[in-house]
This record gives sequence, C-alpha cells and structure tokens, in this order.
Amino acid sequence: MEEKPPQKKEVPRSEESARKPAQPEAGGSQSDEESAKAQDGQVAAGEKQEVAAERKEEKVDTAPKVKAIKTNFSAFETSGSAIAPEIIDQLISDALEHRASDVHIEPQPKIVEVRFRIDGVLYEVGKIPKQNYENILNRIKVQAHLRVDEHFSAQDGSLRHELAGNTIDIRVSIIPTIEGEKIVLRMLAIYVPNLSLSDLGILENDQQKLLKASKKPFGMVLAVGPTGSGKTTTLYALLKTFNIAEINLTTIEDPVEYKIAGANQIQVNLQTNLTFAKGLRSIVRQDPDIILVGEIRDNETAEIAVNAALTGHLLFSTFHANDAAASIPRLLDMGIEPFLLASTLEAIAAQRLVRKICEKCKYKKTTTAADIDQILPGASRFFSAKSFTSYAGKGCPSCAGKGYQGRTAIYEIVSITPEIEDLILKNPSSQAISQLARKQGFRSLFEDGMEKVTNGITTPQELLRVASPPEIEHSLASHKTEAPGVKGKTQ
Repeated sequence: MEEKPPQKKEVPRSEESARKPAQPEAGGSQSDEESAKAQDGQVAAGEKQEVAAERKEEKVDTAPKVKAIKTNFSAFETSGSAIAPEIIDQLISDALEHRASDVHIEPQPKIVEVRFRIDGVLYEVGKIPKQNYENILNRIKVQAHLRVDEHFSAQDGSLRHELAGNTIDIRVSIIPTIEGEKIVLRMLAIYVPNLSLSDLGILENDQQKLLKASKKPFGMVLAVGPTGSGKTTTLYALLKTFNIAEINLTTIEDPVEYKIAGANQIQVNLQTNLTFAKGLRSIVRQDPDIILVGEIRDNETAEIAVNAALTGHLLFSTFHANDAAASIPRLLDMGIEPFLLASTLEAIAAQRLVRKICEKCKYKKTTTAADIDQILPGASRFFSAKSFTSYAGKGCPSCAGKGYQGRTAIYEIVSITPEIEDLILKNPSSQAISQLARKQGFRSLFEDGMEKVTNGITTPQELLRVASPPEIEHSLASHKTEAPGVKGKTQ
C-alpha cells in the first residue's frame, strides 16, 4: 500500500495571526480580516474566563464561612487577674449562650485550650492561662464531689451550678493525659425543656409505632445508636406520654441526666456495688409498672431486663448498635435465648442527630440526581424525579457563619411483628431482619434523613456525615425478593 506523504497541519488564521505580528500587505484587506478574527477569538476566550471566574466566585460566596466564636472567659488570658470561680462562671455562661452541649478543657504544654461542642461539632473558643488551670481543676473536683488528690485515674461526677438565678445541671468527666487532667463538662440544663416526639423529629407514622409498643402492658422497647445520639432524650419523651401519678415508674441510670417529677430515679454507684444488674434486681421487687434502664451494657443486665419484661413489666432501655436490625443479633450474641427475646421485644428505635439549616440564612437550589450521586453515591434511587429542590445555609451572624443552627434526629423504627418473631427464633443476620422489616414498611435512617433533606430541614452533606445509604441488594423500586430464611417460615 502506497504511503501518503505527511501533510503539514494547518493552523487557523486566527491563531497564526495571534502568534505572529501582522505583516503589512498591499491593499491591507487580508491583514484586517485576520486581525478582526484574532480579536474575536481573544474576546471569546476572555468571556469564557469571566464566566468561569463568576461561577467560581459564586461557589465561594454560597459556602458558609465560619466565624470565630466570641467568648468572654478568653479575656482572662491577657488580664491574668481572675480567680477560678470567676473563670468557671464565665465559661459556663459562654457555653449556655452559644448552646454548647459539651465543654472540653484540654491542657497543652504551654496553655489550656477550650472547645465547645455546638450542634455536634467541636469549635475552638479560647484559651486559659496554664497557671490558673490547677485552681480551676480543683474547684470543679470539689463541686463534683471528686477526689482532689487523685491525678492518675479517671473520675466521673456531677454538679449543680447556680448562674443568674438558674440552676444548671452539669455532668463532669476527668481523665489523666500526658499534659495533665482533661475536663469535659456535659451541659444538661439545655435539654430540660419539655420535648414531644414531634419536636424530636419523629415522623407521624413512626410515632404511632413507638406509642403502640409503649402502651402494651409488658415488653421491651429499645433506643439504639452511638453515644451522644439522643437515645435517652427519646425515651424520656416517651415516658412523658404516661400519667406518672397513676403508675410506679422506677429508673436506674448512670448518671441520672434529667429529673422526672413523680419518678423513682436511682443513680448507679460502683463504690457501693450498685450496678445496673443489681439495681434492676431490686427494682423488680418494688412493684414497678414501668422500668427505665439507662443502658444495657453486659450479659447479666440484658438477661435481667428480658426476664423483667417477661414477668409483666414494661421496660425501656438504651443499647449501643449501629442500626435497629443489628441490635437483635447483638442481643443474641450476649446470650439471650431467641425465644425469650422474640416474646419480649416490642420495638427498636435507632437514631442519629443532624444539624438543622439556619432559618435566617436558608436558601433553596435545584439539585439533580447526578449531583446527589456525586455527594451521596447510590442515593439517587431514593428519588423518583430527576431533580429536586434542596436547601442550604449561606452563613449569617445568627449561626456564626456555619449555615446550621440547632439539631434534629433521624430515625428508623423496627416493630416486632409475628413474622419478625419467627425470624428471631432462627438466629438471623441483621440483613435478613432489615429486608423483612422493609417489606412491612420499614424505612432506614438514610431514607428518613433524605425526607428531611427534601423538606428543607438539613442538607445532603450533613446527612452523609452521620448516615449512609443502606447496603441493600436491590433498589427500593424493584425490591421483590424475599428475605433469606423467611419464605414459608423455613430455610
């Protein structure tokens, strides 16, 4: 085959004229035409750069810019004249002003750093001179009834702080670090307001499931999730639906976070050997109608709790599990007999906390399925439309530029139906439980969160921070297969 000689690549006249200086020609018409084309090309390129710059600038403007959180206690770093009580009073006042749930006081080599956890996220808020820290530490220990001379063991306690005529309940945790003893203060006073199930973010259908389970004469209702996900708050909201004057409500907690009028609340005390298990044994002999166990931590407590629910008591408790379905295999692994668990368990509520969009700087935007898949892979299958309206916060003085203010919860509720009871007897996996529950109307944490995203309560980014799409083999639209080990009640 005859090869063709290589052809010289043609260069557009506009590019050639842009690279080479214009040469004067007779008549000048061709040179003028090339110069005009070159100018047009430069103008077009300039317009593209301007558009790209505008888009980039727009992205920067819409992203919340977090401002430094102003506190008054940090002024003591320069003055050096304040004493420990003044610093502690101002520190707690600043924490309440910024709606902080926790205060972290962390000694470093040359300074003591202070951070506030606001809406679930930690922020640096100031520093305390190292020379003042020992007095602050000792005062907090005295107020929390902890040992002042103990510096190498973890200590837990609580205190009540009077501030501007208000009583603040604070849980204290102190642990030894290589730079000194770190203090964490949990501010309980901000949780005191009466919260209904709707205030917590539980949708109407899920509320009915929980209320139905909690109105039964006996059984066990569990709230599961990681530490700090609001499990105890959910159980307290459920207890408020009862008329305390007509029932004997007894709790055993570590610590007692909220005071319930008319309830008999017991604080776990390891020094007197009053554990969850031993306290629960005594509670059963106190003729209770409803029992609240702060947490099921070990096999012994789990066994006593199940037996209490089996002998005519309604029992509420919290449990550490990743989701509602995973809590059943965990309880079985702790030694609970499947037939006992199946006959006592009534409902499981798993939850997480998400930040709410600031109402004062909220704006809406159009999000496509491709956008949501880029942020949350696989999430587009939860939407029937190709695009939807989502919301975000620009950041304003009210939210300190964060774009978020306050928190709400996302939930998943598993009601223990006769079909799930039969499945529990077969020692199932969490996937088998979730698949069967889904056929009965179960919605995952992620699905509940996506509804809150479309309703403008939170953002897709915030949802991804605390939950992810469920790993289910088939999409919701085409979910037609039966859960393993369920068909015909035989494997």
